[in-house]
Amino acid sequence: MKILGIETSCDETAVAVVENGNRVIKNVIFSQIDLHAQTGGVVPEVAAREHILKIIPALEQIDLEEIDAIAVTQGPGLISSLLTGTVTASTLGLVLGKPVIPVNHIHGHIYANWLERSEIEFPVLILTVSGGHNELILMRGHGDFEVIGETLDDAAGEAFDKVSRMLGLGYPGGPAISRAAENGNPSRYDLPRAWLKKGSFDFSFSGLKSAVLRIVQAEMELFPLAGINEQVSFFGSASLCHDVNKNDMAASFQEAATDVLSKKLAMAAEKFDAKEVHLAGGVSANGRLRELVQERVQGRTLRFPKKIEYCTDNAAMIAAAGYFLQEKNAGRKNVSAKASF
Repeated sequence: MKILGIETSCDETAVAVVENGNRVIKNVIFSQIDLHAQTGGVVPEVAAREHILKIIPALEQIDLEEIDAIAVTQGPGLISSLLTGTVTASTLGLVLGKPVIPVNHIHGHIYANWLERSEIEFPVLILTVSGGHNELILMRGHGDFEVIGETLDDAAGEAFDKVSRMLGLGYPGGPAISRAAENGNPSRYDLPRAWLKKGSFDFSFSGLKSAVLRIVQAEMELFPLAGINEQVSFFGSASLCHDVNKNDMAASFQEAATDVLSKKLAMAAEKFDAKEVHLAGGVSANGRLRELVQERVQGRTLRFPKKIEYCTDNAAMIAAAGYFLQEKNAGRKNVSAKASF
């Protein structure tokens, strides 16, 4: 079965065709990174307009005659962006006489690890890490998800973006922090780890982000601490951070964030006796996170998306999720009540 995937949840206009949930036939992505780099983050109205402009050129690269069904991201995401994808999918479904499968965006990231692979052994413990979400999910089978941990405030990807902005390293923050960290000392700055209460699999990165801000501010000796949002915006210029060793700060921040992520993932994998451990979402591309997880989950199969473009938002993962969730007649009704998706 060949599934057409459509993804427009945030700042990537993407379409793809995937056969039987893992064979990628076509994967088209129109990225908005250069556009949003001008403002240091995604502007919803700008993203929505770009989706409208790019969705038809993207679909023109697909042979619609070969598809059997259409999978589309229904959320979570930016409402104005999601509308482009869902309306397009509904229209195509009517015109082509094909079923339309609504897919949760986070389910899509989970199924990115099925792309270009064969068998996965359940149960799987999944760490999803991106700009807007951060969860630990126990997956016992297709469509059978239990959220056992989630962020209580900022997602890890958002913290990467904000710290990168404070240091004037650019957007998106994940790759920028990773590049700077390669030449930095991860022990230079003593940054906090939010372990929370004993046995908790939840995450918190707001304190880590604030600690970076206070150090930057102290070393710059500018003015008393004001609102974090105001300061993050103010620190957007690289020239203002001349007193801070950006590489060392990037390395120290990355080490603190990935330390918590990898340890909680390893703890959860042990507790639930997971056969495999998966990384998903944009931050799954981070090399240091992959290294630490590999060290801490020895004896279990570690998987992360086979290609970088499968880590970030793409339509191939949506098509894969649509295939498996439809096959098992699962979807939203099997999601844990605790899940925010």
